[in-house]
Amino acid sequence: MNEELSEVISPPRIEFLRVQNYRALADLKLERITPLTVFVGPNGSGKSTIFDVFAFLSECFSVGLRKAWDKRGRFKELRSRGKEGPITVEIKYKEPDLPIITYHLEISEDTKGPFVSREWLRWTRKGGAGRPFNFLDFKEGSGSVISGDRPEEKDKRIPEVLESRELLAVNTLGQFAKHPRVSALRRFITDWYLSYLSADNTRGIPEAGPQERLSANGDNLPNVIQYLKEQHADRLETVLNTLARRVPRLEKVDADIMQDGRLLLQIKDAPFERPVMAKFASDGTLKMLAYLVVLHDPSPPQLVGIEEPENQLHPRLLPELAEECRGASAQTQLMITTHSPYFVNGLKPQETWILHRDAQGYTRAEQASRIRGINDFIDQGAQLGSLWMEGHFGVGDPLEPDTRVGDARRKRGTRKQRTKSRKGRKP
Repeated sequence: MNEELSEVISPPRIEFLRVQNYRALADLKLERITPLTVFVGPNGSGKSTIFDVFAFLSECFSVGLRKAWDKRGRFKELRSRGKEGPITVEIKYKEPDLPIITYHLEISEDTKGPFVSREWLRWTRKGGAGRPFNFLDFKEGSGSVISGDRPEEKDKRIPEVLESRELLAVNTLGQFAKHPRVSALRRFITDWYLSYLSADNTRGIPEAGPQERLSANGDNLPNVIQYLKEQHADRLETVLNTLARRVPRLEKVDADIMQDGRLLLQIKDAPFERPVMAKFASDGTLKMLAYLVVLHDPSPPQLVGIEEPENQLHPRLLPELAEECRGASAQTQLMITTHSPYFVNGLKPQETWILHRDAQGYTRAEQASRIRGINDFIDQGAQLGSLWMEGHFGVGDPLEPDTRVGDARRKRGTRKQRTKSRKGRKP
């Protein structure tokens, strides 16, 4: 990344996530979350479900609880099978120069539909020496909030009643300047960008006009290229130079306005004189271009989620893409799911979480850095993706389902002993 990014003030970061009763996430807890966090594991292990938790929370703020709820099939489809009680999401996030703030949200349902059964914001003031206290506390649409930039427990609590128990207090009160800490969380969540990029969507010819941020499916890529060309030419040059290093013979990418007012994305490669329209470019070229546009956003979202970035990309490009993601995490938090060991080869153990299902069918997570022996292997020059494929994680292998890390390790050790024994036999 360029020097300009290193001067950006660190954005808010999620450091902890707990989800209860959300599909396979009956009780999932992630601690010490890093600015770049990647989830690996077999199909059905819960990677996309974690991704959807962020999407659900973001949609509760943008389109409302009921629409986000109905879209996912309500309690019938959302609540973990065999479980009772509300769906709970709790995050701890850190703003620069402020204590950690905990946001707790509980969603329940009755005959009238979904409602916010409990919602609170908590932190510790006085240099972290005091006790934690809720400076926003609501139950079924009524509660209280302490206003001000740095609420103290002794400060006056303002009682509030929302128009509906479907409303989120943080989303409602966060629109008022007198609640700056609540407003900051609202801005944080509403600024999340969750990507569902499709190469086919980037091939379209949209109406001309610069747009600052890539859409979730990438259908406005020409508009964002136009915006960068007009407002941030240096950033666009960085994107294109990086793309040219990874796509052989590529010379230029441009967005031209057609006579009918639409925007045409064209790609020129050597030795040909005339560029081709984006609809004739390779899927990999368009996907890599779209990812670079997201990662080099001049005003990046405060959290970016990307599912399976390896699709349509050459495996040898993936470690570099992982490094690109780490560079971008200096100014935005990234959450990524992947099945690619090549992408994981570009990661650090503390950035990698292995998901698997336990004996009850619920998702569990193991941070690679906490698995015995992984850090030692990395210190000796091993690559994380290779360790994954060799079975050193102990969990998350679809061909050897095992819900207990210890048992999996013992089995792996037994296999190695058998292999060693076989190698020692005489023919």
